[in-house]
Amino acid sequence: MDTSPAVAHALGILGALAAGAGPQSAAALGRAVGVPRSTTYRILTTMTDSGYVVHVPGAGYALGPAARELAWAYQRQAPLQRVAGPLLSELADRVGHNAHFSMLQGNDVLYVIEERVKGRPWLVTDVGVRLPAELTASGHAMLAHLSSAQISALYPAKNVLADRGTDGPTTVSQLRRRLAYVRAAGFATESQLVTAGLDSVAVAVVDRVGHPLAAVAVTYPTQTPQAEVAQILERVRRTVAAIGARLDRRPA
Repeated sequence: MDTSPAVAHALGILGALAAGAGPQSAAALGRAVGVPRSTTYRILTTMTDSGYVVHVPGAGYALGPAARELAWAYQRQAPLQRVAGPLLSELADRVGHNAHFSMLQGNDVLYVIEERVKGRPWLVTDVGVRLPAELTASGHAMLAHLSSAQISALYPAKNVLADRGTDGPTTVSQLRRRLAYVRAAGFATESQLVTAGLDSVAVAVVDRVGHPLAAVAVTYPTQTPQAEVAQILERVRRTVAAIGARLDRRPA
């Protein structure tokens, strides 16, 4: 199906602004979506006129009130949660471990669905809980799909990274190297950064342009055999593919 480049670029700008910690310049937004500055200004003018973007003098561009209304409408409808809920429940049943569905909000991971398996260890994650994205498998899985400019906006300096005395990334450069590995592998893992004795594996759910919408993860004991971990990863991948297929269903 043919797509409109202008629409794709406008959506890319919205994604870049949503991922950023504050207003961004037209030049930075143009780099994020890969278009010339003149084209970026034309798109931003249209988006400003419609209320999706506002110009902040001396600072750049930020999300506007129309974008906020979309966000509230999204929360009311919760389409991702409705699609993912049954599939996440099936995933937890099949692998026998706790499963999570989370979304990226700034540089935090917000957990929106938790499927607990009876007899499995207690977890700090729960619906509504936020954790630093750089410490979680889900966070790495989603961050790996962001552009370099978006990562810079989320982590402009070393002190933005969470310091919890764990083995997590301590510099932005180190985080970028980890994300490059995740991007190449297609999945992310985390070992005891959130809870001692527990590891996680996660895969991102992305839209048609590769922007991360959410992540599916499973948490299991650190001593779980690698053969079982491989099976868990395969189930997580199948779940992500099923979520993507359901989101993509629409009239021709």
